[in-house]
Amino acid sequence: MTQIMMHLKILLPSQVLLDKTNVMHLVAETNEGAYGFLPNRLDCVAVLTPGILTFTDLDESEVFVAVNEGVLVKTGLDVLVSVRSALIGSDLDTLRIAVEQDFLALDEQAQQVRAIMAKLESGFLHRYVNFQKI
Repeated sequence: MTQIMMHLKILLPSQVLLDKTNVMHLVAETNEGAYGFLPNRLDCVAVLTPGILTFTDLDESEVFVAVNEGVLVKTGLDVLVSVRSALIGSDLDTLRIAVEQDFLALDEQAQQVRAIMAKLESGFLHRYVNFQKI
């Protein structure tokens, strides 16, 4: 007996992170709670919250994907997930470490952006004051 499988594609703004066929089932977190998706489930759209998306492939190995906010669309056997950022891990411990490192890098980048914006604002204000004196 052939088993029906889903096709999962995870899209980021700049790339396709994952294009996996032979997905048996997946679980995603939404505002309303966690939902499981099987191949014969009705088509739907779900708004994803930051969390862990889990899927099982044909080998029955679980794969974990830490996702940011996004949207999941299931049409037929195709499941399309579009998120701002995501990281893939085979176990939760390594995924947790990767997410922490990613957040630290984002936090450092945010601090640099704030410093640059502060310089731009102070330069603008300085020029504006000088312009008012003329």
